[in-house]
Amino acid sequence: MFAILAAVAVMFGLSLGRVPVVFALVIGALTGGLLAGLGLQGTLDAFNNGLGGGAKIALAYGVLGAFALALARSGLPDLLAYKLVKILKNDSDIRAQKQVKFLIFITVGLAAIASQNVIPVHIAFIPVLIPPLLSVFNHLRLDRRAIASVLTFGLVATYMFLPMGFGAIFLNDILAHNINHFGQGYGLQISNDQIPRAMMIPVGGMFLGLLVAVFISYRKPRVYEDKPLHNVTRSIVGEMAQQQQAPQIATFTLWMAAFAIIATIAVQLYSDSMIVAGLVGVAILSCAGIFKWKEADDVIVSGMRMMALVGFTMIAAQGFAAVIEATNQVPDLVKATAGWIGDSKALAALVMLLVGLLITLGIGSSFSTVPILAIIYVPLCLQFGFSPMATIALIGTAAALGDAGSPASDSTLGPTSGLNLDGQHDHMRDTVVPTFIHFNIPLIVFGWIAAMVL
Repeated sequence: MFAILAAVAVMFGLSLGRVPVVFALVIGALTGGLLAGLGLQGTLDAFNNGLGGGAKIALAYGVLGAFALALARSGLPDLLAYKLVKILKNDSDIRAQKQVKFLIFITVGLAAIASQNVIPVHIAFIPVLIPPLLSVFNHLRLDRRAIASVLTFGLVATYMFLPMGFGAIFLNDILAHNINHFGQGYGLQISNDQIPRAMMIPVGGMFLGLLVAVFISYRKPRVYEDKPLHNVTRSIVGEMAQQQQAPQIATFTLWMAAFAIIATIAVQLYSDSMIVAGLVGVAILSCAGIFKWKEADDVIVSGMRMMALVGFTMIAAQGFAAVIEATNQVPDLVKATAGWIGDSKALAALVMLLVGLLITLGIGSSFSTVPILAIIYVPLCLQFGFSPMATIALIGTAAALGDAGSPASDSTLGPTSGLNLDGQHDHMRDTVVPTFIHFNIPLIVFGWIAAMVL
């Protein structure tokens, strides 16, 4: 039992110390294996054997990144961002301020949601959409903390609930896979269709937190100075485009980009494989001439490179979980935890959620937290008599906890990158703290409720 606790503590401490997460996972695994008496070779063998469990996820991430960059080369994301900015800027002069604010919240929220599935560019849309709107925010005296909350909600809640794009990877390839893998020896098996239903209550808590942030906490006007921005803004494809200049895109290109999106979603839903769906999308865009054949290798490699860090982190996390499993100390940890907590399911659920919060805050990635939690939480949930649906809600919520409030998470770094272009939006005070309060606290409460009622 001590070896597992030491491994998690070392991994968590190194991550908090800003040691690269991959290295923190490797060092934590070595610590746990050596303390458990596996020896160096035994620890390395267990770690290496576990790496294959993250290969599918890493490849899915890479293919999705390739499709996202190929789609961005069509200019469709930039065109949509330009149209939205133009509409909002025009409306700010002729409509009531409340109507414009509502339209801004809806627009930014939908853009964040679409960035996780329909147009899976993740946070790359933020530096394109947000900077041109800063002057509108200033004119409306709109509190940027509300915008940060909307962006983070769209980035996090979407993959927690919708099994498409990044959501398919988190819910099906990671959450379901790890619960079934570590639950196999205990007779626990779940299906993919159970997961969105189990996650509905925690996501509902996040939505309630969003409403509190937008309509209560940050409803009052906040004054910002009109500081000049750079004359140009970086587009999603990495080129430089004038803020006031509409992207010039052929009609055929737009139609083919839209067809690629629809085909990718359809194939993913039919095959339940993000890898196949991404390949279909890239193939359609390539055949349509969105990018030249001789550029295909560069586009695909560049897209995969965008997701490389997440992929390697996922692979290392699976290796870490394999070492924890090889120590054979999980049953002892479960028994000790049950003896400490007693028969209280309520206390057990709360402790598991809080531990998940700490680990995700340290790692900064909810995707990489699942394997680390599942190896311990699956037998714990069964020990305390939680149902399969409650187990899904507990592990899924515990993994997602902290993603919204971690200083190192893409879900907080992305909003800050767009809102702080004029130096008036602090990362910790204006993004991390607001999202931590309004999303992590409701996630704990509603995740606990889900565990108790499902």
